[in-house]
Formats: sequence, C-alpha cells, structure tokens
Amino acid sequence: MPQPSTPAASATERTRPSPTARPPLLGWLAVASVTAGLFAIVTVEILPIGLLPEIGHSFRVTDGTAGLTMTMPGFLAALSAPLVTTATARVDRRTMLCAFMALLAAANFLAAVAPAYWLVLVSRVLVGVTIGGFWSIGAGLAGRLVPRESAGRATAVIFSAVPLGSVLGVPVGTFVGEAAGWRTAFVALGVLSVTVWMVMLVVIPPLAPEEALRGPVLRDALRGTGTHWALLVTVLVVLAHFGAYTYVTPFLRQVTDVGPGAVTVVLLVYGAAGIAGNFMGGAAVARRPRAAFAVAAGLIAVATLLLPVLGTRPAGAVALLVVWGIAYGAVPVCSQAWFAAAVPRAPEAASVLFTASFQATISLGALAGGVVVDGASLSAVMALSGLTAVAAVAAVGLRGRPG
Repeated sequence: MPQPSTPAASATERTRPSPTARPPLLGWLAVASVTAGLFAIVTVEILPIGLLPEIGHSFRVTDGTAGLTMTMPGFLAALSAPLVTTATARVDRRTMLCAFMALLAAANFLAAVAPAYWLVLVSRVLVGVTIGGFWSIGAGLAGRLVPRESAGRATAVIFSAVPLGSVLGVPVGTFVGEAAGWRTAFVALGVLSVTVWMVMLVVIPPLAPEEALRGPVLRDALRGTGTHWALLVTVLVVLAHFGAYTYVTPFLRQVTDVGPGAVTVVLLVYGAAGIAGNFMGGAAVARRPRAAFAVAAGLIAVATLLLPVLGTRPAGAVALLVVWGIAYGAVPVCSQAWFAAAVPRAPEAASVLFTASFQATISLGALAGGVVVDGASLSAVMALSGLTAVAAVAAVGLRGRPG
C-alpha cells in the first residue's frame, strides 16, 4: 500500500540507484539472475515428484511417507512468506535474495548426504523457508531492475521460472536422479544454487527496501469477502492438483506400467503443456477471470477423474496429462489475478496472501494424497482429487466476480 512521503523516504529515493542510471544489459542480467533463482527454487520444490519411489526405497519408507518431502516446504513457505516480508522491512533486498539462495544450496547439499530420512525432511524445511522468503521479495523486483517501460516484460520473464521449472528442471532432475541416483540430482541443484548466488552478488545492485508491509494491512486484506473467495477457490484447486500430481510418478509406474525413462518423457510433455497453459491462462484471465479459473479447475477434474479409467494405457495417460498440464499452467496466474482484484489497494498484501495460501495448500494436498495412497490406492487419490476440483468449479460459479 502506498505510504505518504516523508523526508526520510525522500532521502532514500535520492540515494537509491535508478534502473535508468545503470546500463540496460546489467538490469536484464539482474532480472535473469532472479529468474534463475526462482527456476532453481521451483525445481527443488517439486523435484521429489519425479524421484519419489527412489527416495522412498533408499530409506525404506512408503510412497505416502516419502510424500512428506513435498509437504514440508509448502507449510514452511506459507509461514515464511508473511513473516519474512514484515520482519526484514529494513534489510537490503539483494542481501536477502543472496541469503535465501545460499540457504537453498545448503538444503540441497544436506539432502544429498543425509544418512537418515529425518535429515532429508530438515533439508526440506530449509527449502520451505527459502520459497516463502525469496518469492515474496523477488517476484516484485522487476520494476526496480529495469526501466519502467520494460517492467511488464521483465515481470513476465521472472514468472516464466514457474513453467520452466516443470518443463526443464524436473524432467532433467528426474533423468539425472534415475541415471546417477537421486542424491546426485540434489548435488547438481546445490551447484546451480551456488552459481546463481555468485551471479546475484555481481549483477544485482544494492536494493534498499521500499514500503514495508505491516501486519494490520494483511489483517485488513484478509477480512474482505473477495479475499475469502480467492482463498477458497485457490485452496480447492491446488489441493486437487497436488493431492494427485505428487503421486503421478508412482501411478505411471504401477498403474500405467511405464518404465523410468518413459516417466521422464511424460513429465517433459506435461511441463510443455504447462507452459502453453500459462500463456493461455494469462491471456484469458485479463478478459474473463472467472471463466478462466473455472475452465482450469474443470479440466483438472476431467483429467484426474479419467486417469484411473483411461490412464491404464500409456496413450491415455499421456493425453490426460497434456490436458492436466494445460489446465494447471493457468492456475497460478488465475489465482494471483483473483487476489490482486480482491486487494487492489495493497498489492504486496495480495502477493503474500497468494504465496502463503498456494504453498500451504501444496503441503496439504501432498499430505492428504499420501494418506489416501497408503490407506487406499493410487487410483483412489486421483478420483478424490477430481472431486475436489469439481468443488472448485462450483465455488467459482457461486462467486460472481473475483473482486
């Protein structure tokens, strides 16, 4: 929320480097480094989806228990998003971004050498703190790194890290993990994190914090009716997605009966569909946000409900995962737009609420899916996720507009 100008604030503005005062190339290199950091974070967060059986077998735990590697980061990210944003109000933003990237590197190396499963979970706690903190700070930095007229394009570049993590990071990480062991995949991501950290130190300028997000602003944002509906729809659709997608690799291996190499290819196809869905959703949500969100949730419902029926054959599974990828690719942009419309006067609060609710539900979905997998079957978790997505469609229909 914009704050009244003060002498101190004016002094800060005078001493803060302007994006236009730096060579454009340096600005875009800074944007690229933030994008690379988010790419590493997204890849680390969802990599266990592709390596769940290997991780579980290594520590002799069930698929549901191994799914905790997806549960831990989301819960911690949901907590760290508001806490970090408010607690580090006076800390240089470059310092914070570099600190979180160093923490991500430490988390990856810890997972790679962990002799016990509980240490893997500790590493995932560190990943969660990184997700919430880095996202809440890095997602809104584009306008401070490049000239104002290029801010929109730079923001799109930064957010492209999300589908790129799915289409490139996870399949490549899964391939490395299957070829050389899952620990090697985490070593590689640790090296990537260190590399990004070093680049950030060079190309990102000092970034004194701007307006601080205060607790009362978040509380006021949470009281709005539009925010309540944004939370409900987001929770339902993300719960449906991650309740099922966390266990898609075991499903493909055990139900569809495809080999490890084929799983990597299928995940790559899914990721490519997600990129298409991201751009399609971005175009649709600007015109008809309610319809865009309803269609995305509806397609997830169709894909997950039909997987136990048509997903027993590779062709059917791939076709449904393409539909699923397109649908979920549109979900983050639809959800963010819904929150932004619900809290138009406090964009930082909208960003924190979006991040916190999204990450908390990722954890809840992975946890709930694990309970169903261990207690029933992989097909059952797909069906229940489909019904949850149907509930999300109904929730969108009950709310006439996203604001």
